[in-house]
Amino acid sequence: MTRTFALAPTAADLHDALDRHAVPGRTAVVMTMGALHEGHATLIRAAREHVGREGFVTVTVFVNPLQFGEGEDLDRYPRTLDADLKTAEQAGADIVFAPSVEEMYPGGRPEVTLRAGAMGERLEGAARPGHFDGMLTVVAKLLHLTRPDVAFFGQKDAQQLALIRRMVRDLNFGVDIVAVPTVREEDGLALSSRNRYLSPQERRTALALSRALFAGRDRHIALEALRARAREVPSSRARAEALSAIGESRAAADAHAVATASGGPAAIRAAARQVLDEAARLDPPLELDYLALVDPADFTEIGDDFTGEAVLAVAGRVGSTRLIDNIPLTFGTFGDAS
Repeated sequence: MTRTFALAPTAADLHDALDRHAVPGRTAVVMTMGALHEGHATLIRAAREHVGREGFVTVTVFVNPLQFGEGEDLDRYPRTLDADLKTAEQAGADIVFAPSVEEMYPGGRPEVTLRAGAMGERLEGAARPGHFDGMLTVVAKLLHLTRPDVAFFGQKDAQQLALIRRMVRDLNFGVDIVAVPTVREEDGLALSSRNRYLSPQERRTALALSRALFAGRDRHIALEALRARAREVPSSRARAEALSAIGESRAAADAHAVATASGGPAAIRAAARQVLDEAARLDPPLELDYLALVDPADFTEIGDDFTGEAVLAVAGRVGSTRLIDNIPLTFGTFGDAS
């Protein structure tokens, strides 16, 4: 199948292209606000691989005013459509849907919108009131307009991803949601269109976000390893004496102490916060919005007895630039926390 690439500035153009291709394979969408970078390209390549040569991949480029609050960076958000088209085509897109605000909201701000609920009021939602309501509203519209079988989103926006999954489930959208791991620059900073705002000095400070997450992850891996060791060490007095005889009593004691101690999540948070506290004393400083270790089902903080998938998330501001990052952690199963 010969693939052609096109730009669709209107919904009519998009639907003409979708109808004209009438592809036999699955259709996928990757939603962006433009200023495409390698993280976006990774999403597009994942979509292309998923649907194959017979499938159809739509990339949307739209800076959605509904998800920007008063005083946020809507006006200065980078708009680089010509470069975005090249990136999207090279990564495997069939079409870029890049509507204007008037095309998306022809009657002005819509009267009927979606509400993100309680999960949308935590963390990012508390820092940016109304942000997730606007995000879900535009994602719902774009899902209707692009008619995909599957939609790809990055794990960097973990709370957004969780809310989209909840919306699709609660409202029976009939589309699969696929998460793609966060893409990082060589120094560990998560790729973001906002990274271009950072001066060299600000970037050095911003690296504390990823370093804090890695510190928490490393603590988590160490704790899980000790717990795994503890499960291999019986607690009987005879066994302890036998271990002592071969010089393993300290290891056994350490393992049991960690296995029975509370505050595993607290230790992870503390390891991450130490890095963030140090960054708050840099010039320029990191202004922390939040550090949280949460259940991705509802983005509430996890307790000491939690098992399963969790998200260690952080957000902060360096200068005038606000950045977010997170990593997934798995509790209760020893192994790499990625």
